[in-house]
Amino acid sequence: MPSYKSARSFWLLAALLLIGGLAGSAAANALGPYVPFLKSTARIGFEPFTLDLHFMTITLGLKMGLGVLTALGLLIGYWVYRKL
Repeated sequence: MPSYKSARSFWLLAALLLIGGLAGSAAANALGPYVPFLKSTARIGFEPFTLDLHFMTITLGLKMGLGVLTALGLLIGYWVYRKL
């Protein structure tokens, strides 16, 4: 049975990674006109696909644009999580 601390830790990690990724992406957009290579991203993920079950339709997909500052933000978020 998972403990409360492990469940809390997962959500804290997810929140810190989200905040770090968003902050890195925002910094890349702000600095992009001055340092053009910061705007370049690699798209990873898979295209959306649809599963039709006649009574329900499910569409799943995931794409992520990973740039230099976005990756740095994710790493900083993980580092902060490890320090807490």
